[in-house]
Amino acid sequence: MAAARATTLEAEGLTKRFGGLVALTDYSLRLASGEVLGLIGPNGAGKTTAFNLLTGVLRPSRGRIRLGEHELTGAKPEAFAVAGIARTFQNIRLFRDLTVWENVAVGLHRREGPGWLATILGLPEAGRREQELRERAAELLAQLGLAELVDRRAGDLAYGLQRKVEIARALATRPRVLLLDEPAAGMNATETATLTATLRRLAESEAGPALVVVEHDMRLVMSLCRRVQVLNRGLLLADGTPEEVQRDAAVVEAYLGSGRSRSRERADAPA
Repeated sequence: MAAARATTLEAEGLTKRFGGLVALTDYSLRLASGEVLGLIGPNGAGKTTAFNLLTGVLRPSRGRIRLGEHELTGAKPEAFAVAGIARTFQNIRLFRDLTVWENVAVGLHRREGPGWLATILGLPEAGRREQELRERAAELLAQLGLAELVDRRAGDLAYGLQRKVEIARALATRPRVLLLDEPAAGMNATETATLTATLRRLAESEAGPALVVVEHDMRLVMSLCRRVQVLNRGLLLADGTPEEVQRDAAVVEAYLGSGRSRSRERADAPA
């Protein structure tokens, strides 16, 4: 039997209030190294709030967050990034006037840049490091099928390609956990299938990050994720394998409504 994987990201009892509105209640998560977790739910379920808490964009009203040896509860987003948490956004946030390579270089410099002093002084070390960064960027872009686009202006790319550039930039920081917010948005079926295969290879690689994926494309979620959490109205409804979640009565009702659930049950009942 394979040894159990160590817990990478741990959240306990996360609650977020905005005045009288409770957007998320008592949300908990234990994510193992290399795990791929899907986080799904109807619109307004609390998925974005959970993402913002897990990346430091929001501070929890209650609860705690820990990544490995790093206690992150209440920390700023920069501390989450330094600890090893990266994310993409539902609304793409690329530097549109920079090239594809330059966008990825932003992530690379975050971890692996030559340093400001060597750059300012024009030391040979700076030139060597820049070349190494370009080679690393080329590897990441090739992984995502973007090798031919390194010198293209990011803002000129099709929407689906911009999504991939954003993922490459996040991967450039060498995260321990990568949170993907609607990564397949704007992609056609072929592009989505290619992205799914790429993310699967990434998660299965020895140095690959754990993934948390918010996505409305259920085919992607159910084929990529070995575990799925379902949120509804800020509450965690279910946490299990894709098969378990699809059979969960509370999940069916949240997505379809009780009336439609009963109609489906009658339709599925034996004659």
